[in-house]
Amino acid sequence: MKSYLFTVVSVAAAMCLFSDAATAEEKSPNIVWIVAEDMSATLGCYQDAYANTPHIDRLSRRGVRYAQAFASAPVCSPARSCLITGCYAPSTGTQPMRSAFPLPKKIRGFPALLRQRGYYTTNNVKTDYNTGSWREIIKASWDESSDTAHWRNRPRKNQPFFSVFNLMTTHQSRTMVWSRERFVEQVQSRLSDNQIHDPAAAPLPPYYPDTPVVRRTVARFYDCVSVMDQEVGAILKQLQDDGLADDTIVFFYSDHGSGMPRHKRALLDSGMHVPLLIHFPKKYQQWAPASAGQVVARLVSFVDFAPTVLSLAGATIPNYMQGKAFLGKNAAAPRKWVFGHRDRVDEAFDLARSVRGKRYLYIRNYMPHLGYNQPTAWPDLGDIRHEFYRITDSSGVSAPLWNFVKPTRPPEELYDCEQDPLNLHNLAASPEHASVLARMRQVHLRHLQTTKDLAFFPESAAWKLFAGSNPWDAARRPEFDSAGLLALYRVAADVGLAEAPAFLAHLKSGRPAVRYWGAIGLTARKTLTATARRRLEETLKDESPAVRIAAADALARHGGEAKAAPVLVGLLQHDDLNVVLHAARTIEMLGEKVRSAVPAMQQLATRAEALRPANTPATFVLSPEQDLAMFCSFAAQGFLSRVEKNDSRSR
Repeated sequence: MKSYLFTVVSVAAAMCLFSDAATAEEKSPNIVWIVAEDMSATLGCYQDAYANTPHIDRLSRRGVRYAQAFASAPVCSPARSCLITGCYAPSTGTQPMRSAFPLPKKIRGFPALLRQRGYYTTNNVKTDYNTGSWREIIKASWDESSDTAHWRNRPRKNQPFFSVFNLMTTHQSRTMVWSRERFVEQVQSRLSDNQIHDPAAAPLPPYYPDTPVVRRTVARFYDCVSVMDQEVGAILKQLQDDGLADDTIVFFYSDHGSGMPRHKRALLDSGMHVPLLIHFPKKYQQWAPASAGQVVARLVSFVDFAPTVLSLAGATIPNYMQGKAFLGKNAAAPRKWVFGHRDRVDEAFDLARSVRGKRYLYIRNYMPHLGYNQPTAWPDLGDIRHEFYRITDSSGVSAPLWNFVKPTRPPEELYDCEQDPLNLHNLAASPEHASVLARMRQVHLRHLQTTKDLAFFPESAAWKLFAGSNPWDAARRPEFDSAGLLALYRVAADVGLAEAPAFLAHLKSGRPAVRYWGAIGLTARKTLTATARRRLEETLKDESPAVRIAAADALARHGGEAKAAPVLVGLLQHDDLNVVLHAARTIEMLGEKVRSAVPAMQQLATRAEALRPANTPATFVLSPEQDLAMFCSFAAQGFLSRVEKNDSRSR
């Protein structure tokens, strides 16, 4: 009897589920994402006269164009983590490049919820979700994730689909890293002669030097955009050929700003503003925010994309998602602010946050002793990067160019984006904008609190703090309450703004993260008192490796390299590669000040290559240890090559 009842109930449940799926298939739109990599709004429909993008421009005329859409990070993997989860990367611990932190079990990628609604989901082809849970995300999210994944592979032709196409043609590798020969063979050869951009006509922003290399690279970037436009046209034609164009909502956007210097990796609009076009067929026009061909001024962030797709598909938006739908049945009120983050990218350490309203952009650089134009192994393979490294002082160059290449940044930046769309004139010190600055500081601090931004704990320390859990769940433990996190944020907010006594007080804290920011605060000072030097020397014995590294960096930058170098060299032998990378990058940035580190950095290069062979592609994700080994190799080789170059000059 029990068996019979169980069978009846099971059949009834299955019929109910099938009915729900059938209803979804009848009413829900197909949704396609076409995602270009490393591309700002360099399109004809965004009034770029140098661009040749007829297919995308036609999509813009048939759809709506967003004027203020922004990535959550100016680099791909953290931005992709946000897109797939609907959560800010600093809340999940996925803010540094190649993060291996796991996600909580409830966060496995929003397409999984579409599959529950009866959708067929495909991803072609990139994943790189920047988390140790990437396998679980792929398994839960996609019916197919491969270089052949396509809506055409769905088992039932009336089944709704969500299909993502990631177009690599505009990626930094193609636009500036590949050899000229490889670029011509694999990209430019797909253009006719009259489609190839003339370097002499290339539009150069005022923060670029006008040299043949720069002009050729800018033209090459636009060639990549033109080829990408052809790929977009091919996908749209497939929809038309399959008779699906009238049933499909199409998104076109890029994953962040272009891969060119001062764009990718920067929280300026050049790195964060993205094109976003959405086409609504006639049957879904009720969800369109404007008529075809019109511009939408609403602020949109990547964190909103997942809930928006769920809203369009009629799926329930999970409570954990931090974004808000901007389309569909569950569309929320327009947001006033979008937020960005910049953290470690490959071997380059950093921590900066941004707040962008419709008019003003605020950037808080928590490591102002590090400039925008830091050496970075992967993009430095491009010739254009070295055009900037040749500029070593401000004489004879424009102020915007010098502001990019100089070795430091201001702790705070404020730009009026209506009057200054290229973000050239920092208004942070302007008395007329003091109230704007104060307001955006408050918005920024409130965002850190509400999202529980965990990046203010050094990576090596974070692995111990979150051991046995994941950053998201760990942040909800009592020791990470709002008051404790707020205190840490306020300590970090002293960097670049407070006087030395504040940082000396922080060095006495019982919390390692507070001591860490105390040392960074002294690093960013122009000069150090004798008292500060003594306190830093004492801190070289701190129990926390991250604190010791920060103290050594501060000392070495202020003439104390003799005592700092042995500490940094010693940490290159550490078992934790997070610690090793931190020490190695610090040595690389100190350069000649710690020339004594040459033998140890040579040993590190050998150790790193044993873990990850040097011929492994830099963009290929392996194990967390192997990725860290690659970044250690980047830092070691960068330091050694610079020392060798200096030696050759002195001969």
